[in-house]
Order: sequence, then C-alpha cells, then structure tokens
Amino acid sequence: MSKHSCIFLILAIVGTSNWALAQEPHVIDKVAAVVGSNIILQSEIEMQYAQYLAQGNKADEDFKCYILQQQLTQKLLAQQAAIDSIEVSEGEVDDNINSRLRYMSTQAGGQERLEQFLNRSLLQYKEEMRPSVFEQLKANKMQQNIVSGIDVTPLEVKRYFESLDADSLPYFNTEVEVGELVIFPQLTREEKQQFRDRAEELRSQVQEGTDFATVARLYSQDGGSAPYGGDLGFHTRDMMVKEYTAMAFRMKPGELSPVFESEHGFHFLEVLERRGEEVRTRHILVQIKPTAASLERAKANIDSIYENVVANKLDFYSAATLYSDNKETKYNGGMLLNMENQQSRTTLIPADKLDASVFTAIDTLQPGEYSKPARFTDRAGKIGYQFTYLKSRTAPHQASLQLDYAKIKEAALQDKINRKLSEWFEGRRKVTFININDEYHDCDDLKIWLKDNETTVAQL
Repeated sequence: MSKHSCIFLILAIVGTSNWALAQEPHVIDKVAAVVGSNIILQSEIEMQYAQYLAQGNKADEDFKCYILQQQLTQKLLAQQAAIDSIEVSEGEVDDNINSRLRYMSTQAGGQERLEQFLNRSLLQYKEEMRPSVFEQLKANKMQQNIVSGIDVTPLEVKRYFESLDADSLPYFNTEVEVGELVIFPQLTREEKQQFRDRAEELRSQVQEGTDFATVARLYSQDGGSAPYGGDLGFHTRDMMVKEYTAMAFRMKPGELSPVFESEHGFHFLEVLERRGEEVRTRHILVQIKPTAASLERAKANIDSIYENVVANKLDFYSAATLYSDNKETKYNGGMLLNMENQQSRTTLIPADKLDASVFTAIDTLQPGEYSKPARFTDRAGKIGYQFTYLKSRTAPHQASLQLDYAKIKEAALQDKINRKLSEWFEGRRKVTFININDEYHDCDDLKIWLKDNETTVAQL
C-alpha cells in the first residue's frame, strides 16, 4: 500500500488475550476520500444514500458518486468556514434535522416504518446525522458568503442572452397567472357541539378502560395516525398546530388531555414519552363536517364578494387578502405561485402544471375574467367554495428577452454565481491535498477532482 493511498481500513479485531489466536480482522468502515486534514468515511456516504432511499427514490449505486462529490465540496467549504469563524447554532442544526425527519417520515409512511427502514430509532439516527448537518450548514453559510452581493445589471442580462445559441434557446409552453379566492363554511358553536360531544364520548370510553389504540383505530378520523393507534411519534413544538403543541407540552407521560379544538377538528391526546424538547403523543380526532346551513352561509358570502369584485367595487387582490380562507395564497393577493420554482416566487405557471380543477376553471376565461363561484373539495378533504381569476395567459413561444426577462435574468444571475463558485473551488483544490479511493475513479461526477488529485499526489 503506497504512502498516499486512500484505501485506509478501519479494522475491528475480535480476539482473546493471546494475540496469535485473534480472529481474522474484518473491515467495518473505510475512507472514501481525504480532503486536507479531513476524511470522508464510506459510512457517511451509506448513511446519506439510505436517506436518499427513504425519501422514496429508486436504488441507484451511481448516486453514491454524486454524494461523494457533494461531500468533497462540503469539506472544502467547511474548512474555509472554520478559518473565517463562521458559526452555526445548535438550534439551526435541530431545526434542519427535524425538517428532514418530518419529510422522510411522510415519505416512508410514518415514523415506525422509517425506523424499520433505517434499522435504528429516529433519536439514534438524529444523533448520527448531527455532525454531518452541522458541517453542511457551515458549508452553506460559507458558500453564501462567497456569492453574497452578486447581482446582474440589465446590460449583463442582455449580453448573457445574446451569448446563447439561437438554435438552443428554450421553448416555453403556455403560461398563466392565476388567483383564487376560497371560502370555507364556518360553523356556529351550536353546530359544532355534536362533534365535540362525539369526541367527549370517545374520551369517556378510554377513561373507562377501553384501550386507547383500539378506539383510535376504530374511530379516529386522522387517516395518518389511526392505523397506528393514533401514535404520532416524537415531535417538536413546531411540528404540530399551536393548539396541539400547547396541550402536549404541558402534560406529563400517561396523562389524558381534555377535548380541545384545532383547525383539524376536536381532539384529545395522551402523552407517551418526553425527551428534552420532543414529546411522543397519540391522539383521537373527530373532524368537523359542514352543516347544510353553514354551506348556505359560505355560498352567500362568496357570491357577495364575487359580485363586488366583478362590479369593480373591490379589487381581487384586496378581496383575497381580506376574505380568502386559503392561507397559502391570501397574503399573496390570492395569486398562486409556481411551486416548481419557489425561490423566485414567480406567479407564472406552465398551464400543464396546474391542478386539473384550476385548469378547468380558467380554460374558457380571457385575461382579466373570473370563473363563477363553485363548490369544491381541497386536498385535505375540506368542502368549500371558490372562484378563480385569470390575470394573464402567455402563448407558447421560444425564449425572448421581452417576454421572459425575469427568467433570463435569473439564469444570468445563476451563471454568474456558478462562475464565481467555480473560480473559488478551482483555487482551493489547487492548494488542498485531495485523495479519492480507487473505487470511485470511474465516477463522471468526480473527474475534475481526480485530475487535481493525480497532479497533487504526483507533486508530493
């Protein structure tokens, strides 16, 4: 094995007091790469690959090449972040990890299934993730520092566009700007009472000795937790609606809460475990269903708003902000955002990416027109009324500076950022010892790193 070889092995020796009788050593981990004074273990790559699979992606061994490439980049940035005294708080790390685990649990079908897939508890996995996430956040802050202040002028946007090959300019399909105003029925206290009474009845069954998990499986209307006996797993304060969090974090393990109301309906919960700033609970939910009277009131309400908007007594943006019950759009003047391009917060949406119901509502509208109020059911199963506003419709076309300035500006800015980062990495690679395990030498993602690697090793 050469002096600079990267095939370092971490050995576990299982033996007796007699060294000569020790069993053959076996590899429990190995170094995938070295970056300066830091190493990247194969186990780090395997853990990120497991996370990739847990998010619902298909198995792809080549993805490990991409993971290693990202790790090499992260190490370089983190090393510079340490030199520049860039700090990351424990709270930032916790928030990032909790966000990842929420997403992974959703994709896996719940906490229990995720733990089975990972073959470890989420608490154990969270602690294993912590060093990597801490380093990643440091690297992200370092990268932001490198590119902070970068912007593009209109002249740079124009020059960038003119530098593109005319034959390879992107072709944009029909794009629309769409707004919606939503009204959900509001029940009176008297109308809600039947649902509260049902929740109280189920709570009494538990108090009288019926198994909580059995009642949850049979009667809870939370489809995500009912099959698991109402168990929601461990969660932090920011993972649940405020009413649920307030109740869960003031109770002790084994306690049964009173019935309380949230936007989801009437619940009661039991705290199963506490660990630091996390609590494990199970609950039973009774959803509030709209009554005929509440639906009539909602219909009359939206009809009135619609008539005022159409008669220009109230502009659509003000109406949506004041009256719409859609929390995702009301503070954006009712306008839908392109969820495939969230960073830009653009309201231009390809027509083929619209929900079928929205597409149907605007299909026959001209820009500036409104669909009539209609009853609908949202993704969570809530019944309400909505009307839709078509602000603009852009015909299919090849990219042009006049029609697509915002998109071209974004591409020009990203190009400038990429060139700045490439210059930075090129400089750091030339002065940093980098060595990559032979197993990864066929990776296309690592060609530039391997080139620098061979030059650096040859000079030593």
